[in-house]
Amino acid sequence: MLYRSLFRPLLFRLPPETAHELALHSVSFSAGLTKLVFAKRCRQSLFGETRHFGLTFPNPVGLAAGFDKDGIALQALSALGFGFIEAGTVTYHPQSGNERPRLFRLPEDKALINRAGFNNSGAAAFAKRLSKNRPDCVLGVSIGKSKVAPLENAVDDYLKSFQLVYPVADYIDINVSSPNTPRLRELQQADQLETLLGALQKANDELCKQNARHQPIPLLVKLSPDLNEQELETIVDVAQRTGVAGIIATNTTIRRDRLRTPAKRIQEFGEGGLSGAPLRCQSTRVIATLYRLTRGSIPLVGVGGIFNAEDAWEKICAGASLVQLYTGFIYEGPGIACRINAGLFEILKRERFASLDEAVGCRADELALVD
Repeated sequence: MLYRSLFRPLLFRLPPETAHELALHSVSFSAGLTKLVFAKRCRQSLFGETRHFGLTFPNPVGLAAGFDKDGIALQALSALGFGFIEAGTVTYHPQSGNERPRLFRLPEDKALINRAGFNNSGAAAFAKRLSKNRPDCVLGVSIGKSKVAPLENAVDDYLKSFQLVYPVADYIDINVSSPNTPRLRELQQADQLETLLGALQKANDELCKQNARHQPIPLLVKLSPDLNEQELETIVDVAQRTGVAGIIATNTTIRRDRLRTPAKRIQEFGEGGLSGAPLRCQSTRVIATLYRLTRGSIPLVGVGGIFNAEDAWEKICAGASLVQLYTGFIYEGPGIACRINAGLFEILKRERFASLDEAVGCRADELALVD
């Protein structure tokens, strides 16, 4: 494959964040060419449309938040075969993020470590850009807490971002699980999470009336893979009480076990969230646990270690109705969504399921025990 044999070796010679920025801007500037090359063979649905939390998706494979934080290349990215794209994470206050270097490759593990810290131009700039240049696909927007906002002011900070991105989003993802913003993960605690989600849902109802929408915007919450079953059970209870439309499982992990990369190099990289192949089993276990706890009543979006159709299929069998990828996109290149969708179509025929929805959660009991 041309990307893996030619372009990836060239990009991997550059510092990771430099390569990421180059790739993002290159895709943005070549939007017309990208659509010409990919659109016809990638956007046609192999499965027929599927509906989740009130939205229609042409296929179940999405691009996760973090790749295009400011929404500068969404038009081009939407031509690569993704059924949906999640932009962000954006914060109310513009922020430069953590000090560089803050992104590291682990090629031996097909993984990344990042501690970017929600670097973005702010929710207002994001909303302005998207109001004039919206992608031709389902668009999710991930919002997070500004670093300058104290934890006790988190609700107000999220509300401000929520109100700004509301007009341009198809769904909004509440990111309370990044390990790279101090104390952010504390918002996963039951009382704080219920206060936050309750306030956002109240604003959601008000904005729905003001904007003459048929229904409030779907509100999703993104969870950490480092939560135990008891913590997940508590969060599910909160999610059900506050009417959350979906759960994204999972964000990056702070664990560093079972890696092939030498321990000395990992120590040199320092803190940050680990993504990619080493996260696969951990995120799958969380998905399967959530599916069992919710009895399939809340749609799950599976993220973590997806590089091919078999990886995506495992997430679906664990309980995910939709899947997202990021690190797989970095390692496998722009054709990954097309290949996964084609592969899932073949797996469906092999396993004799009539639809992907029929397969959701079929191995949840088994996969909840895998770690």
